[in-house]
Amino acid sequence: STSIDRKVFNVEKNLTSAGGTAVDVMRNVPSLNVDIDGSVTLRNNAPQIFVDGRPTTLTLDQIPADAIQSVEVITNPSAKFDASGGTAGILNIVLKKNRKAGYNGSLRAGIDQRGKYNIGGDINVRQGKVNAFASAMYNQRKSISTGTTDRLTTVNEPNTFLRQEDKNINEGYFAFLRGGFDYFMDIRNTLSISGVYVNGKFQPNSNSDIYVDTLLNPGVSSSFSNRLSNSEGEFKNRGLMMSFKHNFPKAGKEWTADLNFNKSTNENQNFVNTKNFDQGGNIVRDFRQLLVGAGNTQFLTAQTDYINPLTENSKLELGARAQFRKVDSRNDINFIDANGVSVKIPQLSSQFYNEDRVLAAYATFTNKIKNFGYQLGLRAESSQYNGDVNTVTPVGKDTMISYSNDFPISFFPSLFLSQKLKHDQELNFNFSRRVNRPNFFQLFPFTDYSDTLNLSRGNPNLVPEFTYSTELSYTKTYGAGNSFIASVYYKFTDDLITRYQVAEANPLNTADTLLINSFINANSSYVGGLELISRQVITKWWDLTTNLNLYTSKINISDPKLIQQDNIYSWFGKINNSFKLPKNFSLQISGDYQSKTILPPGGSGGGGGGGGRGGPGGGGGMFGQSMSASQGFVRANYGVDMALRYDFMKEKRASLTLNFADVFRTRRNDVYSESAFFVQNSFRRRDPQFFRLNFNWRFGKFDMSLFKRKNMRGESEGVQNGMQGVQ
Repeated sequence: STSIDRKVFNVEKNLTSAGGTAVDVMRNVPSLNVDIDGSVTLRNNAPQIFVDGRPTTLTLDQIPADAIQSVEVITNPSAKFDASGGTAGILNIVLKKNRKAGYNGSLRAGIDQRGKYNIGGDINVRQGKVNAFASAMYNQRKSISTGTTDRLTTVNEPNTFLRQEDKNINEGYFAFLRGGFDYFMDIRNTLSISGVYVNGKFQPNSNSDIYVDTLLNPGVSSSFSNRLSNSEGEFKNRGLMMSFKHNFPKAGKEWTADLNFNKSTNENQNFVNTKNFDQGGNIVRDFRQLLVGAGNTQFLTAQTDYINPLTENSKLELGARAQFRKVDSRNDINFIDANGVSVKIPQLSSQFYNEDRVLAAYATFTNKIKNFGYQLGLRAESSQYNGDVNTVTPVGKDTMISYSNDFPISFFPSLFLSQKLKHDQELNFNFSRRVNRPNFFQLFPFTDYSDTLNLSRGNPNLVPEFTYSTELSYTKTYGAGNSFIASVYYKFTDDLITRYQVAEANPLNTADTLLINSFINANSSYVGGLELISRQVITKWWDLTTNLNLYTSKINISDPKLIQQDNIYSWFGKINNSFKLPKNFSLQISGDYQSKTILPPGGSGGGGGGGGRGGPGGGGGMFGQSMSASQGFVRANYGVDMALRYDFMKEKRASLTLNFADVFRTRRNDVYSESAFFVQNSFRRRDPQFFRLNFNWRFGKFDMSLFKRKNMRGESEGVQNGMQGVQ
């Protein structure tokens, strides 16, 4: 279904995601592209992730697929939403919560081809003025990936050619708990409280063979090394949500206030053993490192919203929001000496702390004149942050560096227009202005050595990037359940934050040169395209959903020292077939294709982000993720998934589902990248042709007589899920 500012996709009945996580759900949502690591993009940009209409510290791979009711795709958020996020939109994950009188629930269990299992369940009870719900899930995983990297490096003389062959095994688990209640105090007031707890542990291990040829060198021309990395990490995520809603006697007039708190913590350590061999196969160097990291993030959001219908066809909405975030992280880099003793390297270790806040207020006016509707919105935001880094300088001096910045108040208008036409047709137009402010780590001029292969430094001269987005769409509904949506979109970004590299002498070995990843403001960028979404009920037993996105993008960089990004025309397609078969069987076949496309600029400093299947995430690292300061493209790839379900027992309360992911072993990550210092080709494949079997049993009893009680009027006037009044 669609509304003036979003598309809503019901994912409860998706077969291919049964027993999986939100990453698997996103593969079946139109407009979204998911790579082999579970990273999600919306029109080639990473969207912000919301849960039940609010920002969250949960990543997609920490949310069970069976807990999700629907996904709302907001390609161009209005003034009601947080203005940060730049060119990306918003994905709102609506979790299941049933308010039918009585009780209902389900129990689930599954196992995959590697013997890893998942088990979980949920229950919802509605009696009198209270609606209570709870869900839990435990999920084991084992992921295997292989890859190769070919890289020509020109930063040092003579030039070198490197080939790296990797095999990675990531094994672990995560547990998910969620519970809460709605209390309908009377016919006008509702109080809702809920909480979530996630705990997980992962053990990524990798083995890399590295071959290096030194070009045009009359001496030793080649070398071989083996790098063994054994890691262990644990993460926890806690969240508390409280909401109050008051309905006025006037129909549609309401006031809401809510408070959301999330805290995530993680600890990890990584033992890295690198052995260098001579041409005779003898070990000439055995270097061992121990990397220890820990961190925590606290996220507090308070907001209030007021809706007042002025007339039968118009309404005024007002709201205010305050967001506070604190991040604390420690990274210790140690080497292991000949006696097996761990020795800390102070010059490469660090501990940092930063906090930021965003204060905002908005107003929107919505009106309808016959078949024409419009919404005018204006949002004001201010942002401030500060932070400290404790480290040791290369000359051995302890130091603490502080840095802060205040962004001035900015205004963000939005405009939405809709025109209903004859024969169930509708035209929609929207425009908005958004911002992507550089975060503390992108601005702070400190070199982060937590990833010795990927050094990072901020740029204090960065300024915010502003994006102007517009979209025109046409919607047609016809028949029973058929629909067609065509959208033309264009986004222009000024002062785009993008990555670049500089070469510097190694402070511990001045004869060696290091590449430092950092950020600059490019001149501008644009992305434009045409997107088509169609849902067809072909027959009583066959539903077909198709999605096609044709787009082009370009980054304009004025600095002649940097690699200019070519303009690339790309397309993305997705198809989902659902078949009802005889004897209570059903079949789902889905596939997607991504043509050659530009590498994303990777300068996002806002929140959100899609989370992949990396496990616990970094405890360390100022930037929290691997960066590449290169330009380039991702080569085309495609994949097909299948699922078969059998329903049985009375009223089809039980089902067995067999999932088969990447049927033809075609999904991969194949990237070409280059900078002023290297040219690289990398190829990776992860968990191809993967089977999973899941069992689900639904139970429940609904007491329809309860609906007749007067005190149940609050159900229809109670707290609404989704994104009502989200800022």
